[in-house]
Amino acid sequence: MLHVYGKGGKVREVPIHPQLRHPLLAWLDERRTWTNAATQRALFLNRRGGRLSTRAASAIFTAIAQAAGLEDPTTAHIGRHTFVTQLIRGGEDLVTVAELAGHSRLDTLRIYSQPTDDDKQAALRHLTVDR
Repeated sequence: MLHVYGKGGKVREVPIHPQLRHPLLAWLDERRTWTNAATQRALFLNRRGGRLSTRAASAIFTAIAQAAGLEDPTTAHIGRHTFVTQLIRGGEDLVTVAELAGHSRLDTLRIYSQPTDDDKQAALRHLTVDR
C-alpha cells in the first residue's frame, strides 16, 4: 500500500498493482542511497534529494509518453483520466474508483466517465422490446 497525501491534508491508502511491486522495491533500495533520502517521506525525489514537485513529475510523465512514441499530447492529468476511465469502463464499482482516485464525491467521477455514442448505443441492448 502507498500512503497518498492529497488536498486538504487528506491521507488515503492506495494499493499497488502487483506488476509494479518489484520495480518499486528496487527503487526504494536505490532511493536509500540518495542525498537527504532519509529525511524525505516522499516516494519520488528530485536530483537534490528533495520532494519531487508536481510540475517536475508532470514533465517526467510527458517525457516518458513522448519517448514511447505516443502521438497525442500526454500529461500526468491525462494519465489520471485514463486510469479512472479504464476502471469505470472495466465495470468497477464507482465507490471503489472514487476511493482510488481520492474523490470524496461520486459526482466528480462524471467528468471521467462521459459516455461515447457507442456506449449509448450499447446501453440500449438492455431494453426489452415487444415483437
